[in-house]
Amino acid sequence: MFDHRYEKDVAITGIGQSEVGRPSSKSAMRLTVDACLEAISDAGLERSDIDGVACWPGDNNNGDPFSPVGPGALKNALGLNVNWFGGGYEGPGPLAGVINGAMAIAAGMCKHVLVFRTITEASARVHNKQAGALSNKTQGRDSSFSWQWFTPFNVMSGINLMALYAQRHFHEYGTQPEQLAQIALTCRQNAQRNPKAIYRSPMTMDDYMQSRMISTPLRMFDCDVHCDASTAIVLSRRDAARDTRQPPIRIEAMGAALNQPWSWDQISLTEMAAFDVAKMMWSRTDYGPKDVDSAQLYDGFSILTMIWLEALGLCPVGHSGEFVAGGKRIALDGELPINTNGGQLSGGRTHGLGYVHEACLQLWGRADGRQAANQHVAAVAAGGGPLGGSLLLVRD
Repeated sequence: MFDHRYEKDVAITGIGQSEVGRPSSKSAMRLTVDACLEAISDAGLERSDIDGVACWPGDNNNGDPFSPVGPGALKNALGLNVNWFGGGYEGPGPLAGVINGAMAIAAGMCKHVLVFRTITEASARVHNKQAGALSNKTQGRDSSFSWQWFTPFNVMSGINLMALYAQRHFHEYGTQPEQLAQIALTCRQNAQRNPKAIYRSPMTMDDYMQSRMISTPLRMFDCDVHCDASTAIVLSRRDAARDTRQPPIRIEAMGAALNQPWSWDQISLTEMAAFDVAKMMWSRTDYGPKDVDSAQLYDGFSILTMIWLEALGLCPVGHSGEFVAGGKRIALDGELPINTNGGQLSGGRTHGLGYVHEACLQLWGRADGRQAANQHVAAVAAGGGPLGGSLLLVRD
């Protein structure tokens, strides 16, 4: 089906991340510059080496905290001379910047692409507690075309939509609250080892069960944590990656398919675009789910992590509850460590690129204090509902 697997021409050669604050005293641009300069330095490159810039979703609504800095602004701030730059909402979700940047390199348009994601929703919520509500979103953000059909029925937040999936998963497969809780508990355990994580205090099952119900069956601790942060990575053409500082991390395969109707009520409420994404990714590699050493899986809401586990074939469909039960299998020293930096539930909502950053730390053996053993292959997935993307990363 796919004759040219373009991602195999591309490697990750550097990563960077700003402070993660709730909120941060730094501006969105300062956070972005901090992350990007760190990524460039990590790759052993100079700003003059960067000839491409990508992000997702771009500069939305003139500085909206969901995406306050776009490629054009960063290009000017760093004085970059680029042959290609791009950013926009439409596409496979938070990993779109990586996918688009890799395609630009494979097409011969550039050699080193700086990919970044900046978000300042914690600062926005200081002034407006409803800043994250779907009813408050403006044209260009989170696909207003879709949300206009939800808000009249009191779907005022993403959790109202995702709770439908969770409730159906409970009904269809017998999933239990104690099983869902293991996603939040595992993330909190990992966050305690991450000095950048927003929430680092211990969490017990009782703490989880006693937390406020937000949209049945999802509780407060099933929701990601708004923060201010920027994450950046450098993508390099494989031959150019030989001259960079870090051993290249090969992008072995990508998934970005959407083969189903957009509207959630036209498909199974136990599946999402994640299943199409995963099918595409595995079709582009000889690796399989059993080869994955760790997984950084989107946890905007905890049910999404469980759906990604099933979609990627890391556990059988309908059995994610059993797979995570007790937490041992997905713990840092388990057979499949997940969200090793605390994910978005405790580490902070770095929105997609944070998972790539953590996967690279694990593959390079640089995740001080939370390093999992024997890391060679990592799966990264981001998005939920009708959009998503995934990467299979391999350490050379």
